[in-house]
Order: sequence, then structure tokens, then C-alpha cells
Amino acid sequence: MDRLSTPFGFQSTAADVLRGIDLAGKRIIVTGGAAGIGLETTRALLLAGAHVTLAVRRPEAAVTVVEELRGQVPGAAIEVRPLDLADLRSVRAFVEGWSGSLHVLINNAGIMALPERQLSPQGFELQFATNYLGHFALTWGLRDALASAGGARVVSISSSGHLFSPVIFDDLNFDFVPYTPIGAYGQSKSATALLSVAITRHWADRGIVSNALNPGAIATGLQRHTGGLRTPVDRRKTLEQGAATSVLLAASPLLEGSGGRYFEDCNEAPLVTCRPTDFSGGFAAYALDGDNADRLWTISQALARA
Repeated sequence: MDRLSTPFGFQSTAADVLRGIDLAGKRIIVTGGAAGIGLETTRALLLAGAHVTLAVRRPEAAVTVVEELRGQVPGAAIEVRPLDLADLRSVRAFVEGWSGSLHVLINNAGIMALPERQLSPQGFELQFATNYLGHFALTWGLRDALASAGGARVVSISSSGHLFSPVIFDDLNFDFVPYTPIGAYGQSKSATALLSVAITRHWADRGIVSNALNPGAIATGLQRHTGGLRTPVDRRKTLEQGAATSVLLAASPLLEGSGGRYFEDCNEAPLVTCRPTDFSGGFAAYALDGDNADRLWTISQALARA
């Protein structure tokens, strides 16, 4: 499979990618869409005419954001719904409250490098529960809504952090393997990439495809436990640049029907055989491996019933 390239790159913004694209009539969910690159993703999609649902853990905190967006985008079609990805009960409630078709699901929300091992209400390691399992359960629960859209996309926000760990299938919760903040984060982001592979493998015949992405190094609240960005200044992005790859995968006709790939800087990333030390990016084979994707897909269906 040839690597997919586009006219966009490292410095492209979400507005650049969506210029000339009309998303009127498209219903899109953005998890964590009220802050960071999720907010910039939401803003760009609204400007292109989409109807955007912000799925957020604290809806009351999103009120001001929504007011600002409505002031910036006259006639903006936007709503807020509660969603705590770490709690599968909240995910089920969100799914049960959804009706009608869904054209795009952007699995954007996440947490990073928790200093101590924590568990979700259902007993899963919290980064795995929030970054991956909650998004799996959300996607699974919305599969019929996606299928009814007639050509839906699921966007999975992974990270270069996936290069720090594959999915540890025999110890997902670090009950035996010593917990490290970045190791647990890496596992969750490898799982997120595998989700896109599995969605495409299992649901392409229903008109649903998915791709994963590394948004790049952007200063947001995500780094609250890491002391801020460690990336060289020339490799950092603005929020507008950080949202570019997300909206590319969500809405660009350049990716029509394409799935199971991993993108960064608005282009398909190269395979790497060891973790780069120069911040050059790329993806590890284990993060797009079909057997790994199918194994995690099967396991996740059981876990999501917890």
C-alpha cells in the first residue's frame, strides 16, 4: 500500500485544510471538543458548516466556550452533551441519548502521563480507560448511527507517544508490569491506533472507515504532568496547526474511502524500526498490525461490558 500524501504539511492549519469544503448537513462528534486542539478542530468544522456535538466531561465548563464560538461563527450549529470516557456508564448514557445518523466521530479527548497508577470506576488503568476503552465503547455503541450516514469516518487521535509501548495484552492494567506514566500513555495510544485499523477491517463494508493521527507537539493542558513540552521549538505547532491533521482525516475528500492508516503533519507517516531520538516521528509496526487490531477488538468488546 503506497503512502498517501497531500498538498498540506507541518505548517498547515485546520482552516487551510478545510478551505472550500462545505460540511453543511454533516453531524460530527468531537470528544474533548471544548479545549486544546479539540476546540480548534470544533471551530474549523463549524466554520465549514458542520453540526458539531461537543462530548465533554464537564458540560458546565463548556458554556463560555460555546458562547464564544457562536459569536465567532454566526449561526453555528453546536451542542454540548456530557461524556466521561473513563466511566463506561457515562459512555452508555451518551450512546443511548444519541439519535439519527453520525457522519464523523473524532475521538480526541485524552489524558497523559499520570504520575501514579489510577483505576477507572470499572477497574481499568485510567489512561487506557480514558484514551482507548471509553472511545472504543463510544464508537461501538454508535456503529449503527455511523453506518446510516452512508460513508462515515472515525478519527482516532494517537500520538508519537505510542512509540514508548505496544499494547501489553497480558497485563493491560499494569497489575504485574511496573507502571510508568509514559509507558501507560504509550500503551493507550498504540491501542488508539489499532482501533482505526480494526474499524476499517470490520466495518468498511458498512461504509465506515477510520484513520489515526499524531497531531504533533502542541502546548495544551495535556502536558500538566510532564512539566510542559520537551520538543525543540522548531518542531512545535500552534493549536491551529495541531488541529489540521484531525480535520484532514475527518473531512477532506483526499481521504475518501481510505482507512487503517497513521498520519502526521497532514500526510501518511513512515514506518520506523526504532524510536527516533530526533523528534522525526513515524509509526511502529505493532500500532497498525492487523492481528493486534483484531485481538484488541475482541478483548475490548468483553471489557466494554464491565
